[in-house]
Amino acid sequence: MQYGQFCPISKAVEILGERWTILIVRELLCGGRRFNQIQRGLGDISPALLTARLKFLEQEGMLVRRKIPGQRGYEYFPTPACEALLPLIVNLGEWGLLWARHNVVDADLDVELLMLYLERSIDPAMIPGKESIIQFKFRDLTEQQNWWLLVKQDGVDTCISDPGRDVSVYVTCTLRTMHDVWMGDRTYREAMDAGDLLIEGEPSLVRNLRNWLKPSIFAEADRAPLPARLAA
Repeated sequence: MQYGQFCPISKAVEILGERWTILIVRELLCGGRRFNQIQRGLGDISPALLTARLKFLEQEGMLVRRKIPGQRGYEYFPTPACEALLPLIVNLGEWGLLWARHNVVDADLDVELLMLYLERSIDPAMIPGKESIIQFKFRDLTEQQNWWLLVKQDGVDTCISDPGRDVSVYVTCTLRTMHDVWMGDRTYREAMDAGDLLIEGEPSLVRNLRNWLKPSIFAEADRAPLPARLAA
């Protein structure tokens, strides 16, 4: 969309103002490199629309597309112009906590997106050993209650079926509780003392959970009170 104005804000919005574009930038800055990784973080976007948005951002110098050696498909890397948006993206999230939180509805609590964020928040270097399994059970879900994070030294993968290996840590709670704890609205201790959160497993991992499962970057940010429909 062209606004026909010399104002630098209007020129920036010509690149970033289309639906999904800011969220695509978010995914690139969070480490999404392959098409399916980026799409996973966006949920309802169609493959055709994501392809078009990625092509546009490439044309505008916001990303570089590289062929995956020996494989089909491409990887997408943020350029310096895209990386320079990181403070803006963080500030936008902080603004949302203060001024747009009233728009949050129960349907926004997306388990797939939360698991993606939890996957990205785990630091394998802080977990001794070659492999660990973290199982999450969301008591309030009627479908797909159980999710597993397979942690290896070179990365973390989400599984929706039992990987068939010994579980290192069990986390049992509602979707809302895990969201609130990870986002920083509640502490682990508060949720556990209230009976909303149960964490069991290898004592060394349970004791040091906050060392290897990092909170949201917004955990310490100022925020407006939770809407009544979410604070109940």
